[in-house]
Formats: sequence, structure tokens, C-alpha cells
Amino acid sequence: MTALQPFRKLDSRTAVLARADIDTDQIIPARYLKGTTRAGLGRWLFAGWRYDEQGRPRADFPLSRPEAHGAQVLVAGANFGCGSSREHAPWALLDYGFRAVVSSSIADIFRGNALKNGLLPVIVDPATHEILLASPGVRVSIDLESCTLAFGDARVSFAIDPFSRRCLLQGVDELGYLLEQGDAIAAYEKEQG
Repeated sequence: MTALQPFRKLDSRTAVLARADIDTDQIIPARYLKGTTRAGLGRWLFAGWRYDEQGRPRADFPLSRPEAHGAQVLVAGANFGCGSSREHAPWALLDYGFRAVVSSSIADIFRGNALKNGLLPVIVDPATHEILLASPGVRVSIDLESCTLAFGDARVSFAIDPFSRRCLLQGVDELGYLLEQGDAIAAYEKEQG
């Protein structure tokens, strides 16, 4: 069981990575998947783009820009998280400090892995997405209880399945949820004889 940080409301600036079709190998390259723990993976987030051949940070990479420092919301191009199933991808984003990813489309497998690990994938309409992509560093407010994202005068709704929403609000993963049902499970087993 993994203890997750409950997610209710998040107020943060955004970091913008406007590229479309960012796959899981670009999020966390395979050469950094040797460990089975989450700690330290944020260092290698987007490593192929963040660092030059000598391992020095690239000043022109979007996460290196001053407005991106400390941002907990990543606004990414369409079809974010495509490619192979790689639980290390949401782990790296979380370890780096992101709590949510916003896009007009997020790959289904990545979306599922993100939700199971406490990273909120927020899908917004294309017009809102374009505004956010063009506004690095804008302050947004994400409210999971009302399933809304707000910035400036704009407020948009997003969808999330009820079970994932409940787990995120409570800060539990699927196993944690099942363990919380211990009394109900025991009562059912007793009834079944």
C-alpha cells in the first residue's frame, strides 16, 4: 500500500511543455528505470531534453525557465503520456513536484497510472488548452471536489471517474481503499459461511 497525499484543491503556477505526443520514454528515459522506488526519479524527468550531452541543464528547456520553478501543474501538448505503460512516468512527475498534468488529451494507460499514483490528469477543451499553452507561469486553481480548473476569469469543468476521485480526495491507492473495507469484507465472508 502506498500512502498518497490527499488532493482536494491546488493553487499553483503552471509550467508549459507545448509539444504534442510526448511519450513515456521522453517523460522518463528507459536508462533511468533501474530502480523500483519513486525517490529520485524527478531528477531524470525529461532528461533527454533537459540536459545536454555533458549532463548540463539546458537553459532553453521550458522547465528551466524562471516561471516554471516551483510549478505544481504541468500544461502539456495533446496526447500526453502516449507510448508504453510505464508507472515510472507519473512517479518522475510527482518526484519532480508536479501534482497535476493538464492537456486536451492524455493517453489512457498513462492516465490510469497517474490516477493510481496520486497525479491528477486534467483534460480540458481545446480552446482552454490553447490559452494555457500560451500562458506559461499563469496561476491556476484546480478543485477536485468540484472538478473545476480556474484561472483569471475562466472556470472550466473536467471529468474524472468517481472511484479515482474518491481515492485522490482520501489520499489512498486501490489497495488502501480495499484495506479500509476490512470490516465489510469480514461481514460478507461471515454471511457466506
